[in-house]
Amino acid sequence: MECSRDQLREWDRRHYWHAFTQMAEYDPLIIERADGVWLTDIDGRRILDGVSSMWCNVLGHRHPAIDDAIRRQLQQVAHVTSLGMGHPAPIRLARRLAELAPGDLEKVFYASDGACAMEAALKMAFQYWRQCEVPEPGRDLFLALGHAYHGDTLGSVSVGGVARFHAMFDPLLFDVVRGPCPDSYRLPAATATVEEAGQYYLGRYERLFEQYGDRLAAVVVEPLVQGAAGMVMHPPGFLAGMRELATRFGTLLIADEIAVGMGRTGRLWACQWEDVVPDFLVVGKGISGGYLPLSAVVTSPRIWDAFLGDYADSKSFFHGHTYGGNPLACAAALATLAELERTRLVEHVAEAERTLRQALESLYQLPQVGDVRCRGMIAAVELVADRATRQPFPWEEARGHQVCRAALAQGVWLRPLGNVIVVVPPLVATEEHLHRIADAIRVGILSTDWE
Repeated sequence: MECSRDQLREWDRRHYWHAFTQMAEYDPLIIERADGVWLTDIDGRRILDGVSSMWCNVLGHRHPAIDDAIRRQLQQVAHVTSLGMGHPAPIRLARRLAELAPGDLEKVFYASDGACAMEAALKMAFQYWRQCEVPEPGRDLFLALGHAYHGDTLGSVSVGGVARFHAMFDPLLFDVVRGPCPDSYRLPAATATVEEAGQYYLGRYERLFEQYGDRLAAVVVEPLVQGAAGMVMHPPGFLAGMRELATRFGTLLIADEIAVGMGRTGRLWACQWEDVVPDFLVVGKGISGGYLPLSAVVTSPRIWDAFLGDYADSKSFFHGHTYGGNPLACAAALATLAELERTRLVEHVAEAERTLRQALESLYQLPQVGDVRCRGMIAAVELVADRATRQPFPWEEARGHQVCRAALAQGVWLRPLGNVIVVVPPLVATEEHLHRIADAIRVGILSTDWE
């Protein structure tokens, strides 16, 4: 269908309902092609992809090895169902994930995006307690973190805690036990250091385990960093402490590594920083290099065995989506993992983090910058009305959006979370790229009317 650029913009406004976007205010930004860390719009403008196309692009756009893997797979077959049928690509990927996952996690269930994988993990945990060797059907609750985000399906929203996104749907959700958000920036009043805050948070969770422990099917955690909460960085040891509590009280641990996995924190899996082996490792976003929809739940023989039995036992996991384990996506994932291994790129994330941190910390010269935080190639610049009290700007003022619009004029695409400017570039971003992102944020802040 041939059309002009103006026609595309008109159709974009008229027909394309964009995710997390107020369409009454939408100004079309239409990307036509990309290469490496660069996006190119329909007007030929080059834009640095400062958020990895929503945190999923790992090796850059149009990576030759991934492109080639998809082409080769396309010459064989584009799709094979996972319902009672296999294909070499998802089989090989399952084997590779089993080799790379921590501990004894070796059983792989595919979905097509992170929320659907989280939905599967929640249902697996719930069903496990009803048909394990010693059933505990009373375990019907999940423990979740404050301000958590695990996706937008009803189960994942239930364990989520971002009220601005999800309050509308409260009548549709199941009840969860919710603890505090383990924030390292805005510390609890009773604490003076991040270390003290970590112990405070774990103490709060220990009391919840004591109260609800025999009813908990699982505890759900975003390891190290809570993305949609505003890139909240957890105190050191918090993840390990939650693993210890889950083990002590006999429940399961679901680690949502959708945003923090695939090398983003400087280890392939964020759990590895604190030597944690979850019962469910949920992966997505970067697993296909940011190319195609793919996610997975990786779990242990203990969980798997509870679903085995005769046909008449009806113990199967009656769950699955049409494109789960799609061969094209799995081929992209295999190529991505192979490139990460060949280039040893994850080992270089620590050096990139130092560069990114240094570049962003220069923004402390601006009074509106309250905090700069980094974990690997995940970073955030939080804007505040008062640095001393850490008072945020009212959400309705859209300060983050104003800064990001000005940064776009500088050729850098960023997308904020309220007052938090999110920086999640591809792992292949160079020192020059990282400084360019920081410079664009600086111009964006200086260009914004703060009165």
